[in-house]
Formats: sequence, structure tokens, C-alpha cells
Amino acid sequence: MTSLSPYAARLAALDRRDRLRRLAPRAGIDFSSNDYLALSRDPAIAQAVSGALARGVPLGSGGSRLLRGNAPEHVALEEQAAAFFGADAALFMANGFVANLAILSALPRPGDLIVADELVHASMHDGIRQSKAHSVFVAHNDVQAFADAIAGWRAKGETGRPWIVAETLYSMDGDCAPVDALAAIAARHDAMLMLDEAHATGVFGAGGRGIAAHLEGADNLLTLHTCGKGLGVEGALVCGPQLLINTLVNAARPFIFSTAPSPLIAVAVGAAIRRCGEGDELRTRLTRLRDHAGRTICAPLGLAMPVSQIIPVVLGGDGRTMAVAAACQAAGFDVRGVRPPTVPADTSRLRLSLTLNITEDDIDRLAATLLPLVQGAEAA
Repeated sequence: MTSLSPYAARLAALDRRDRLRRLAPRAGIDFSSNDYLALSRDPAIAQAVSGALARGVPLGSGGSRLLRGNAPEHVALEEQAAAFFGADAALFMANGFVANLAILSALPRPGDLIVADELVHASMHDGIRQSKAHSVFVAHNDVQAFADAIAGWRAKGETGRPWIVAETLYSMDGDCAPVDALAAIAARHDAMLMLDEAHATGVFGAGGRGIAAHLEGADNLLTLHTCGKGLGVEGALVCGPQLLINTLVNAARPFIFSTAPSPLIAVAVGAAIRRCGEGDELRTRLTRLRDHAGRTICAPLGLAMPVSQIIPVVLGGDGRTMAVAAACQAAGFDVRGVRPPTVPADTSRLRLSLTLNITEDDIDRLAATLLPLVQGAEAA
């Protein structure tokens, strides 16, 4: 036995349960990425980056934002994002994970209460663990459970401020949060409302501003718009009241002690935001793909028609899920299986992601491969 044996045993146990993760190269037709609008290869964004390079914008930032890393491109992007999303201010961070960690570890105060949907992203769970506030997780999209948690906390004599935490579009279920109902609860209980728009930014709302775009600008709202999904680039924009943005700059350790993102990435994100705001043609095309997949994949499998570009095909067992995913991959489709702990126990699934990297013909060909695999396994 060596000092590394416990790690080997842990990996072997995961392998026996069909839960061992492995890095795999990109291969096959894209049914797994979050590049929903195919902006990662958009010529206008590439041209913006090329132009920035030509005028001498550096590749790296050279330090944290509070040292020499605060480039003019970062500041320009934040001003653009605040105006675009309708917020008082914005702060650019390296990615959504860092941003969620920063927000939830720094802003809720001792004596506050965080009430979070049980299916929020792992980064939000980690931020909540680091917070000094009390916390409770409630049943997914259960509006009354949010209200009851706050009421029960107040009944104990607590005087802090509640924080309601949710995603607007859930990445593993493809369903949307009841944002208006959550906003009403926040108003009624003088609560802060934090909404992660990661999978909705670029895809939902006028100009891709998100599902909660009509709520932006409220002094009790903080939103997170990640830039590596619908916007096709990298990074994350926290939008909200200037006072809270200033607090993050002064108190959020993941921001303070991180090297700033590349100024070139800030340029690319700005170009992606402009691209999204040009019109709804991209979103209209994606909606057509969603509806087509609903008819050709969901309906034959007895699944509800999709409400977003994310379609979960829940198969239950880990082994069965990974076998079906492997068969799809062998047929030329990049379909991935998702297992616990990413999703709850016994809900392993294929996460079909629709992007403008595919066509209706691609969906038809996937259906011809996928349906017999799923239906045959069910019959067995």
C-alpha cells in the first residue's frame, strides 16, 4: 500500500458504479455543448478580437483587477453590460463558478438567511457553504416552500435579511424558474433575489437579455450572466446595484485574489453582446430546432414538449445511461450521459443540448439512432 492507495480505491469504486469521469476529445455532431447560438465561431466576434490585437490590446491582464490588471477593455465591457441588461452596474469575472462563489460567500451577512432551490448549480452550493449566513434548500421550483422557509425563520425571531437564490433556466432539467413569483416573495419579505441566468443569457428575453430581463434594475436584484454559453465566449457578468458591485470588489475573495480575465476576452464578450442585440433571428432559429426536436424525439418517447434548448432524457440507471450515450457516440453524435452526484440518485440521463451548430436533419438522424435504443431498453 502506498500513500496514493486511497485515491486509487476511490476511483476504482467510482468505476464499479459506472460513475468514473474521464476527459474525452470532441467528436461527433454537437448535442452536448452550451454554445447555443454557435457564437463561439462567429465571424463578427473573431473580427473584433483581431482588431483589438492589431491595435495592441494585450493577451493577458498581468494581474488582479485591484492591481495592474484593470484594463480599459474590462471597464468598457462593464459599462456596456450594465446598459444592455438594464442594471445599475456590472462586474466582469473569470467564469460563472467564480462569480457564484464570490456573490454567495461575500454578500449574505451573518444573521441573514439564504433560501436556495435544491437544484441550483454546484458553484452556488459551494458559495453557500462558505457564507456566514444561515441556509436552507427547498424543493425545486416550489414557490410556497420559499415563502414558508422565510416565514418560519422570521417566526423564530430572526431579523436578518433573506436571500432567495435560484437559476432562471436549469441546466439538467431544461425547465424555467417562476421568476415573477419569486420576485413577489422577495418584495413581500424585503428579501434579496439572486438569479443565475447562465443558460438563459443570449437565448431568452429581448435581445437575449434573459428570462428575468423585465426585473433588472430593481434594488433587491442581483443577476449573473455567464459568457461561455449563449454568448459563446468566456467569463461572467454580475449585474445589480452599484453598492453591491462595490462590495464585491472589496469583499469577494475569488475576485480580489484572481488574475483578471484577458482584455481580449472582454472585447470578445462585448462583441457577443452586440451580436445578440442585433435582432432575434438566432433565437428564432433555435426555437425552430427546439420544436422540431420536441416532435421527433420527445413525443415518440412520451416526454413533455421542451420549453428550452435543453432536453433531458432520464433513463434512471447509471450503466444503462452510459451505454445508450456510448451507442449514440459510436453513431457519430456527441451525446453525453449525466450521472449522480451531478443529478439526483436514480435520475441518470442523457442531456440533449440544442445549438445552432446542428440542423433539423441532424436531429432526425439522432432520433433514428436514439429512439430504438431507449425504447428497446424499456421493452427489455
